[in-house]
Amino acid sequence: MSKKNRPEPESLALPAGGVDSHAHLDLEDFDDDRDELIARATASGFSQIINVFLGPDAYEAKRSLFDKHPHISFLLGIHPNNANDLTDDVLNRMREHFKTDPRLKGVGEIGLDYYWERVPHDVQKAAFTKQLDLARELSLPVIIHSRDANDDTVKVLVEQGFKDSPVLWHCFGAGIELAETIVNNGWHISIPGPVTFRKKSDDIQAAVARIPFDRLMIETDCPYLAPEPWRGKRNHPALAAFTAQRIAQIKGRSLEDIWQITGDNARRFFDL
Repeated sequence: MSKKNRPEPESLALPAGGVDSHAHLDLEDFDDDRDELIARATASGFSQIINVFLGPDAYEAKRSLFDKHPHISFLLGIHPNNANDLTDDVLNRMREHFKTDPRLKGVGEIGLDYYWERVPHDVQKAAFTKQLDLARELSLPVIIHSRDANDDTVKVLVEQGFKDSPVLWHCFGAGIELAETIVNNGWHISIPGPVTFRKKSDDIQAAVARIPFDRLMIETDCPYLAPEPWRGKRNHPALAAFTAQRIAQIKGRSLEDIWQITGDNARRFFDL
């Protein structure tokens, strides 16, 4: 397909009901056209978007960007690469925001990241555990970031008593073994754009084929990880329609079915 002839997500003519379960629309990448892209998501069939604020500073500074968009809900958490920032004051600010803002729907993205090695593993684990305690205290879902740390991430979750609790594994990029571990622990899985890539996505596609329908969600993680046919470009919520299209092909179901199923799963999980 010529790069000049990439289809737009609106061309899929999807009905309302889709949910982008993980976006970063507060980042400066969207400062020039944020409202336009939110409108495009709606035109492409997205009824809800979950925006992720990476810490209370970002939430306090940027939440007003979405005052005109009540269909956008929020997550709030300290990313493992920023685990050094999780002071008692920061944790208390998070607690108060969760108690006072009904648009905050979960604690995340939190977890472990051994890829960048920016923060010692023990510091990451301590921040992860404190935020799991906060989620338990407030009866909120947990949204997981795990990069090159899957075994330890699962171990911490199980040791902290989160088996069969509302946990969503964000930006899934592994194979069948991890998918089965996640499912067997009663957790959910969110699939990003790389499932559409023609190379190096065989493991992800094999995993998607095995994930039960009631555990699946879709996400952009925008502005990162745009799906084919927009790979390499800035990602935005409307483009997750192409992620859903590839999942439908893998699962042998209609695109409309996958659209509704993944949207309904997100609505239940986040209490939208």
